Amino acid sequence: MSNILDLQDRVALVSGAGQGIGRAIALAFAENGAKAVVINDFFADRAEATAAAVREAGCEALAVSCDVTDLAAVKAMATEGEAAFGQIDILVNNAGNAGPADPDRTRRPFWETEPEDWARWIDTNLYGVLNCTRATVGGMVERGFGRVVTIISDAGRVGEPHLVPYSAAKGGAASFTRALAKATAKQGVTVNNVAIGAVDTDALKNVKANPEMFAKMVRVYPVGRIGQPNEVANMVLFLCSGAGEWITGQTYPVNGGYSFAV
Repeated sequence: MSNILDLQDRVALVSGAGQGIGRAIALAFAENGAKAVVINDFFADRAEATAAAVREAGCEALAVSCDVTDLAAVKAMATEGEAAFGQIDILVNNAGNAGPADPDRTRRPFWETEPEDWARWIDTNLYGVLNCTRATVGGMVERGFGRVVTIISDAGRVGEPHLVPYSAAKGGAASFTRALAKATAKQGVTVNNVAIGAVDTDALKNVKANPEMFAKMVRVYPVGRIGQPNEVANMVLFLCSGAGEWITGQTYPVNGGYSFAV
């Protein structure tokens, strides 16, 4: 039986792919027939480490360090990827959290924060998505084929009281996806979201170091555990493959039952 998830020599760009979920997505693409993957990360050494792993899996790779909040740098990255591999067929907007900065975990209420506190969340999680999509989707429309998947969060769907600007940014990215899906559907470009809950990445290292806090986190997941990066990657792969060809404008929760799509 043929692999229904085969990417048929498509070229992908994955933002924030130097570690965690982005790295897992890049490797899933490499293992399922992608021709090449452009690996983006703010830190060059992380991008190159993932690129090396992708090459080991038998897929071409290009590591590009740039800040997704800088449109000029993102356009230059897309141009470099197109020069190396001919075109970009798939975009995964994975870069998130507070970008390269350490997130503010002081849990101050929103009414005690200032615009400079909001910017690092909104710039990466909303403008980063707009920038990467702006730099790549035009070529997809011209060629009549494309896949755009944005990793959002359940914070953008149900709200997170201690992450109000982050929730707003992820909700904005989700709405952007739905609007763009309508704008590009007839041109053969699908645009979808994957909404995630807590996933076992470096972002949770401080929580995992506190057994009581970690146990409290796990209790909100009906399946009884947090997620793994490859479980998110599997959904992204599905949406980018031929198996997801008739799906656009949707948000798929991959969250252990934390919240439900209705």
